[in-house]
Amino acid sequence: MRHQKVEVLAIGAGPANLALGIALEELAPKELAAGTLIIEQHDDTLWQRGMLLPWTQSQVSFLKDLVTLRNPRSEFSFVNYLHTTGRLDEFINLGTFTPYRSEISGYLQWVASSLSEVRVEYGRRCVSLEPGPLVDGEVSHWLARTADGAVISSRNLVIGAGRDAHVPAELSALPEERVIHSTRFSERIEQVGADRARRIVVIGGAQSAAELLWAAYQRFPEAQCTMLMRSIGLNAYQSSKFTNELFYPSFIDDFFATRPETRSQVLREMHVTNYAGLAPAMLETLYREMYQERLRGTERLRMRTLTDVAAARMDGDEVVLTTVDRKSGDREEIRCDLVLLGTGFVRDMPAMVRDLAAATGAGQATVDRAYRMVLPESYTAGCYLQGVNEATHGIADSLLSVLASRSQDIVTDLLARRGLPADEALLAELL
Repeated sequence: MRHQKVEVLAIGAGPANLALGIALEELAPKELAAGTLIIEQHDDTLWQRGMLLPWTQSQVSFLKDLVTLRNPRSEFSFVNYLHTTGRLDEFINLGTFTPYRSEISGYLQWVASSLSEVRVEYGRRCVSLEPGPLVDGEVSHWLARTADGAVISSRNLVIGAGRDAHVPAELSALPEERVIHSTRFSERIEQVGADRARRIVVIGGAQSAAELLWAAYQRFPEAQCTMLMRSIGLNAYQSSKFTNELFYPSFIDDFFATRPETRSQVLREMHVTNYAGLAPAMLETLYREMYQERLRGTERLRMRTLTDVAAARMDGDEVVLTTVDRKSGDREEIRCDLVLLGTGFVRDMPAMVRDLAAATGAGQATVDRAYRMVLPESYTAGCYLQGVNEATHGIADSLLSVLASRSQDIVTDLLARRGLPADEALLAELL
């Protein structure tokens, strides 16, 4: 069994931990950056791996990359990536603030390859996390076990692996090959033959579900594609320049200091700005295609609103969904070959985080303003959570918008607990 010892272990080589890697190289002493290891279960770095479709775009400005809002002169900016790869002229000429997802994905891989001190290792899946032993009344490190049989000991842990996919309980008994969640769509749809996808049902009513519907409609030109949603219909993201200010990094302090009941109100009202809507271009594309189908008299793209899925079962080679009309309460069976899930993510903390919090005796996983998990006094080992703190840090916590500032908060806290200042001259310059 291989045993490694590092100062900081970051799980997941996605945007959050890559932003942290940049911040460590720019703000921390060299020895801390060199003592940091990022592990990734896949063999490369991709953004929104399951939905990396060629026509999909980010809904966030390229200026909200991993570093620009913290250090606009950084060599790790998206603009420098375009310049380095010889594509800056073309991107400028495109005239957009929102790059294609494939461009964001390429940027992330470029960053991972460009880090000079922080190490990124691929093909290393973390299978368990546990506290180190109590020695002299103190727990000073964590133990991470990986699928390759190694144990990694770290003084500080940063979990940035994202939330768990939400698969409705009503569908959990269906065979795996008949249900594809959006997080695995790009990978698994390649294994589906046209003869096994004559009738496709997409469950969900927001952007990911709409993208699944459109992707399936294009990929299987003979298939009947039906979208089931609980809402009254598809809506555009509800946003304005006023509500967009709630995505500023500067809003985090206000939100963190707000009373819990008001936080809940803000999150409810902001839900339609991120989770319950579609990009206007996607709405327009779907509506126009449905309109043209009616003109042609061939309606293979359908939507059923105000519909719940109450149960699912197999009947021979068919998936049978029991649906309930929310208007009348009537039940109906829909038979199909494949179910695609645009159902998002579990709202609770990821299972990995919950299990770790339970192992420490902390109970429910909560974090302080610097994203450090609140642990019993015996813990000098630190654990930071990225992208799962909407309840305390606001709706932008899972988005690209706050990556640059959050990485600075975590690095500053890491250094303060080591009795070291961050690069004060650079911080003063940037702030």
